Amino acid sequence: ILYLTQSKALFISATRIAGRYLAHQKGLPSLPVPPLQQTCDRYLTVLEPIVEVDKLRHTQELVAEFQKPGGVGESLQKGLERRASKTENWLSDWWVQIAYLDYRLPVVVHSSPGVLLPRLDFSDRQGQIRHAAKLIGGVLDFKKMIDNETLPVEFLGGSPLCMNQYYELLSSCRIPGLKRDSVVNHAKSSSPPTHITVVHNYQFFVLDVYNSDKTPLTEEQLYTQLERILDLSLQTNKEPIGILTTQHRNSWGKAYINLIKDETNKQSVEAIQRSIFTLCLDAPMPKVSDDLYRSSAAIQMLHGGGSRWNSGNRWFDKTLQFIIGEDGSCGLTYEHAPAEGPPIVALIDHVVEYMKKPEIVRSPAASLPMPQKLHFNITPEIKKDIDEAKEKMNGLVQDLEMRVTVFDQFGKNLPKTHKMSPDAFIQIALQLAYYRTHQRCCSTYESASLRMFRLGRTETIRSASINSANFVKAFDDTITCSNTILKAVKAHRSYTDMAIRGQGIDRHLLGLKMQAVEDLGSVPDIFRDTSYAAAMHYRLSTSQVPAKTDCVMCFGPVVPDGYAVCYNPKNDHINFAVASFNSCKETNAARLSQALGDALVDMRTLLEQTPKAKL
Repeated sequence: ILYLTQSKALFISATRIAGRYLAHQKGLPSLPVPPLQQTCDRYLTVLEPIVEVDKLRHTQELVAEFQKPGGVGESLQKGLERRASKTENWLSDWWVQIAYLDYRLPVVVHSSPGVLLPRLDFSDRQGQIRHAAKLIGGVLDFKKMIDNETLPVEFLGGSPLCMNQYYELLSSCRIPGLKRDSVVNHAKSSSPPTHITVVHNYQFFVLDVYNSDKTPLTEEQLYTQLERILDLSLQTNKEPIGILTTQHRNSWGKAYINLIKDETNKQSVEAIQRSIFTLCLDAPMPKVSDDLYRSSAAIQMLHGGGSRWNSGNRWFDKTLQFIIGEDGSCGLTYEHAPAEGPPIVALIDHVVEYMKKPEIVRSPAASLPMPQKLHFNITPEIKKDIDEAKEKMNGLVQDLEMRVTVFDQFGKNLPKTHKMSPDAFIQIALQLAYYRTHQRCCSTYESASLRMFRLGRTETIRSASINSANFVKAFDDTITCSNTILKAVKAHRSYTDMAIRGQGIDRHLLGLKMQAVEDLGSVPDIFRDTSYAAAMHYRLSTSQVPAKTDCVMCFGPVVPDGYAVCYNPKNDHINFAVASFNSCKETNAARLSQALGDALVDMRTLLEQTPKAKL
């Protein structure tokens, strides 16, 4: 699965203007279908640094055959153009299906990102629920803007961006299927939900967050209700029902059918699915040294640390799960199908700012009903499914290596002083770090947003280019001319601009492939070629997720022998999360993380030696 977030270039220049949602959406352009020859030419160019010469020659022949006049490529292109003329977005339904709902590995680690927020200043249950009450208030404050359609529209260089993803975040949930999952959004129902789910010690509770007059509960009221929930769940439940959601999707699909045969279980599951969001009140995580705290806390946000810790204190199908630990750790995890990173980050930034405000004291309301505990009847078969999920989850926890670091030598201000895109600078440093670690270039994924277009999701920025390859190969062999770094950075920025304008190659190639499946029942040779497989095997899956908050997002690699790298560049430092799998002897997150820091420092030295460098 691909971890897809908006490029920095797009994010920082977006401005917000209040506007009604539907009227705004209608004015957005449709996603274009790029010209066939343009995509074919660019496809061959991106293969050059990652495919051997003899394989590339074979691919050139296949591409020539594919795009010849009157050939299969031309026919598929026309089919795609017809589809584009009849739909709001020719890609979006296919994309959600292929990238998410048909994807059968567990959502945890493989698909759902975690977000680590700065540590909160408490280490007891009172502090935990005090902050949790503030957090709930912040999310409900953001929800008000969504409900009233007063969420400020984001603009990029005068062009409005699609706001649809914001309307998919709350009261939504993924539903497992035997071969394909689905997503349900209860916010759009005739009676939208008014409760959240709270989970503590593996036990789930329904907490109504609105009074009968539809005003949100006050912070004090929420504190009281959360205190009641803690009192009702002092003992850890023997059976962590939530761990079922960590399973392989086919296994979970089967277990789900079995689970909801029981009417009580069905009602409990539906209450979780309908809820506005889930709040996970976690037990303290394992004690670690200060230098490992961020890495340890990040994996709590990503997967909960296994069955002995907090992995059972989740419902991983829920779109939004905020996590507050008794030890001050704080963050969230989100199910990726409904949205990319930027709407999540906008929500986080709003909530973090809201939590800083003192509460306006309101007159005490009438006494509140007790939060309702959700009950589950555990049959021997469900118990077996839970035990199997625990075992698999613990294996995944052992396999994942995560390193969260703060690179403090400089931040995004340094590349800016040299007239360089900070994102491009960091991506080229990543190319250098990977090359130094593995002595080769690799297919690299960075996501760009297609939100300039109606219902736009993402396109791939291919950070490994001929120019980046020339730069990394020359860097340690000779005295590198600053010209090579300029060319590499410029090539990245140029590809980014092309991608956000709907002229990237990857979604177009996917569309042609899907069109072939629909029209021909099979795929052309270009998609069976080893070069195509190499291009899609992303050993570096990367994402820039800039935020006002000093946070970092993290996720797992998308291939067994790959890395996941996520970063949040601040003015004077950069937060990095690097992950790899221990089962692959070649990859090592700690080693790549170190190499990345070294590459950034060495690139700064190169720039300082040639201070007149300009893009």
